[in-house]
Parts: sequence; C-alpha cells; structure tokens
Amino acid sequence: MNDATRTNPRALPMPDLRDSFPGPFPASTYADDIERHATRWLRTFPLVGSERALSALSQITGQGVARTFPAAERDDLFLCADLFLWLTAFDDAHGEATGARDPARLARTISDCVHLIAGHDEPPGGPSAFAAALGDLLARFRERATPLQYLRLTAHLRDNLFGILWEAHHFNRPDHVTMPDYRAMRGHTVFVRTVIATAEVVLGYELTEPERSLEPVRELQTAVADLAGWINDLASYAKETAHDGPGTLNLLSLLMRQHDCDLEEAFRLASRMCERRAAVAAARIAELSAGEGPLSDHAQALKSIASSYVWHIHHSRYQIQGLSFGSDPASPA
Repeated sequence: MNDATRTNPRALPMPDLRDSFPGPFPASTYADDIERHATRWLRTFPLVGSERALSALSQITGQGVARTFPAAERDDLFLCADLFLWLTAFDDAHGEATGARDPARLARTISDCVHLIAGHDEPPGGPSAFAAALGDLLARFRERATPLQYLRLTAHLRDNLFGILWEAHHFNRPDHVTMPDYRAMRGHTVFVRTVIATAEVVLGYELTEPERSLEPVRELQTAVADLAGWINDLASYAKETAHDGPGTLNLLSLLMRQHDCDLEEAFRLASRMCERRAAVAAARIAELSAGEGPLSDHAQALKSIASSYVWHIHHSRYQIQGLSFGSDPASPA
C-alpha cells in the first residue's frame, strides 16, 4: 500500500447485495448465550494470548454463529461456535506470517492435528491447548454426527489445515499464485466449506449422495464459498496491509496484478464478481427451495451461511483507521 492510500482515506466500493441477500438477517435468540459459552470454552482451552483477544473473538463468534444457523438448538450452536473459535484461533496463532517464518514448525503442528483427526489418542508432539481443544471438538462431533457426516466434516478440517499451510507457504511470494489457484483454495482458507459441512449435523437433515452430486447443489455451494471468501477479502484488505511487508495474498492483489489497475478499480472489479456470485447463489437457493425435504433444508442453510458472511464483513474485527468502505445496505450492521 502506498503512502497516498494510507494518508488519504476514501470510501472504497463494496458490493451491493440487496437483491440477492437483503437484510436484516435473522439471528438466534441464543446469541448472548453463545458468546458467554465461547468465553468459557476459551478459558478452558487457552487458544488466544490476551483477554482483549478472547473477548473480541467470543463476541464476533457469538453474534456470527447466531446468524449462521438461526434455527439451530443451543447446544448445537455451542458446538459450531467452538469449531469456529478453534479454526480462527489456530489460523491467527500459526498461519500466514508465523507459519512463513517457520514452515517446518507449522507442518509439525498441523501433523499433530491430523494425527487426532485420524482417530489417534495423543499427537506425537505431546499435549497442547490446541490439541486438547481439537480432541474435545472431535469427541462432541462424533456423538452428534452420523458416520458419513463425521467423515465429511473431518475431511474439510484437513482441507482447512492444508489451506493454512498453503497460505503460509505463499505469504512471502504471493505473486507466484494464479487466479485459478486462489479461487480453488479460498473456500478452504475462509473455512466456509467446513461451515457448510456442519449444517447437516446441527440442523438435522442429510443429503443423499445423488442429491449431493446434483449440479444445482454443487453450483450453490461453490457460489457461496466464492462469495464468502471474496467479501472477506474486501473487508480485510485494509487490516492485512496496514503494515509494510510482503504483498498480501488476496483477491484484490491478484486483480491489480492481472488487470494492471489501482486499488479502487480492483475493489470495483471484485465487487462485481461478488454481486454475480451472489446472484447465482440466490437463484439456486430459490430453485432448490421450491420443494420440500433435505434439498430445501440445504438451500435454506446455505442462504443463512451466506448471509452470515455478509454480516461478518462489517464487524469491527475488520475495521482499521486509514481506509473506509462504502456502506453495504445488505448488512444490518
């Protein structure tokens, strides 16, 4: 980011998602309960380094999960919240810059997690707060999920861990990443495909394999994954580039390189991309919701997941002095 960008704040264009995902978004009445539970869980498993970070992560998790699955039961929301806490805290503690400085250590830490996901009792590296918390999560998901649901969820967790390693590997050389590479990986690094996998567990439905392979279902999941990653990139760009250092691995930096354009034009291009993916997602949601049963349930779950990511990008976690974003009327925040 150049000096002019840092010293001359301006409103940068954000996507207008009102036609596809209009607010206000419904929220569970358990939002405050989730936040209190998140605080207790992070005190049991100290995954964050300060009281301020603990409070901030608990708050966004409580409010975010309440919007991700507004119709879920309280204990299921607690389980989803703890999964989000673990993934976010792990990425913050071990990913990107930290992992780039010591990739061998990151690989060892991830291997300990994979050891647990594979069903072994204790990781080779010995006990740690992250290992203990992951063990707690996996045990609770085994009790709640069907065998196939559990296998799908843990497969996505492995994808998330690989995504964190992939990001750290490219942190100091983002120019080596192509747009197709980035689009393929972003749904895993923003964790949205794992969130999608939890929907069937916590909302009490399950797609058959033929239903899961239907083109509208696959297209919907890909559109929501793209939308979640890209709007997160728009919201987090200022925070990620606040300090001088290596270029950020972000949709905007890829667009600037690909189109040889400035930041504002990259925001405009990315916003149009988000609007197109939102329109695709909304169309598939309407199509799949026309009937009854698991396909309709899945479409409504994906609608609330997409809405929660739209809500998330206006949270204070992503705000930083120096850049401002154009307001998004789709968000109630």
